[in-house]
Amino acid sequence: MLRTRAVAIFAGVIAVAVGCSGPRTKSPTETQAGSAADLEGPPHAGAASATCRDLPSAADLKRWLRSAPGVDGEAGGLFSGQMEWASIVNRQGEICATAIATDEPASAWPGSQAVAKAKAYTANAYSTDGLPLSTARLYTLTQPGHSLWGVAGPNPFRADCLVTPRDLNATNGKVCGGSIAFGGGVPLYRGKTRVGGLGVSGDTACADHEIAKRIRHLAMLDPEKGEFADDIIYASADGASPFAHPLCANTWRNGTRLGDETEAAGY
Repeated sequence: MLRTRAVAIFAGVIAVAVGCSGPRTKSPTETQAGSAADLEGPPHAGAASATCRDLPSAADLKRWLRSAPGVDGEAGGLFSGQMEWASIVNRQGEICATAIATDEPASAWPGSQAVAKAKAYTANAYSTDGLPLSTARLYTLTQPGHSLWGVAGPNPFRADCLVTPRDLNATNGKVCGGSIAFGGGVPLYRGKTRVGGLGVSGDTACADHEIAKRIRHLAMLDPEKGEFADDIIYASADGASPFAHPLCANTWRNGTRLGDETEAAGY
C-alpha cells in the first residue's frame, strides 16, 4: 500500500510539474516539433501489444549498440558510446533482453549492467501512453530542495538482480526495479501505446542518453510525437527548465558539441 501510494504521489507531482510550471520562456528542446505537444497534451490510451515478444531481442540490441555510435554524428562522453550496456523492459516492467556492445562482457563497466536495467525500469515506470519521460528529464526534479527529492526510495534495485557480466540475461522475466534520475533511459512506444523502456549505461550519462535515443529510433519505437519528444535538456544551451540535466564530460547532442561538465574547485 505504501509503495503504491508513493508511486501515485510521484505521478501526480510529475503531472503538476509538466502542466503547471507557470509562465516562462520554453527552451528550444521543449518547443521543437513534437516536444511541446507531448508535454502539454491530454492523456490518451493506446492498444498496441506490449509483451516481451513484441520488443527487440538481445541480438537486436547488440547490433544497434554497435551501430548507434556511428549514427547522427559524435555521441561524446569518454568512449563515444562504444562501451555500452543496454536493457529492455516491457510495459509491466519485466526485463526482456540485455546486451553489451563489447565481445567480452566484463571488458565494459560491470556495474553498468544493473544501471542499464534500472534505467529501463525507470523510463517505463514514470512514462505514460501520452507523456514520454526520459530519465534525463528527472535530474533537476530529484535534487535536494526540489519536488521529487527522495523518489528513489520506493523502488530500489533488487539485490537478487545483481548478476555477473556473463549472466546478463539471467534476470529476464524479473521486475528488478530501480529509480535512476540521470540520462540513459527512454520509454518505448508503438503509436499511442507505451510498450516498455530502454536503458543504456557504460559511458557518461549524456552519452548514454544519445545512444539510447538513437537505438529507440533505429528500433522504430519512438513516441508518437517523434524521437526528440523527451530529449535531454541543458540549461546552458536551452535556458532554465525544471527538466534540465547538467553537462557531462565531452557533451554532444544531436551531432553538436555543447561543452563539458563544470570543473571541481575548492578541494
